[in-house]
Amino acid sequence: MLSSSPYRDVKVIDVARKAGTSPATFYQYFPDVEGAVLEIAEQMAAEGAELTTLLEGRSWVGKAGWQTSQDLVEGFLDFWRKNDAILRVVDLGAAEGDKRFYKIRMKILNSVNNSLADTVKELQAKGKVDKDVSPAALAGSLVAMLAAVASHQRGFQSWGVKQAELKPNLATLVHLGVTGKKPSK
Repeated sequence: MLSSSPYRDVKVIDVARKAGTSPATFYQYFPDVEGAVLEIAEQMAAEGAELTTLLEGRSWVGKAGWQTSQDLVEGFLDFWRKNDAILRVVDLGAAEGDKRFYKIRMKILNSVNNSLADTVKELQAKGKVDKDVSPAALAGSLVAMLAAVASHQRGFQSWGVKQAELKPNLATLVHLGVTGKKPSK
């Protein structure tokens, strides 16, 4: 329903009808629509934490590094596309200062952010990334970029940017950001 109606227009009666149940049954499980949305968002955030598997133990050197950046972009964009409706509500709630939605958003983004920061630290320890680079600042910037692009995928299409063009260009930026080098394709 969130993909076809504004969040604030979704009413308990509508949700109950769509679910083939009564409002009384709905209220046995949730205090209101927001409660149901928060439950769905928590489940989605748990799935989002699995985005770290796109980074764990992966190489950022040579063609393997290029593949790692492509896999991260692909996984991030797919996750956002799959959960677009609920993520819009999470973003709205977080932007309005609701700490419950903010925590969910941070749970999703922190998993990737922390993994990227660890990757940069590892590359610094091996002498492959400049010591002056702040791993936390770099990772945060890349994750913010990924989230912004992911939430604006339809906008890119309206600008005439095809998904097939967006992904490799975004992967190039991620690779450059992490390694400081142009990817080997």
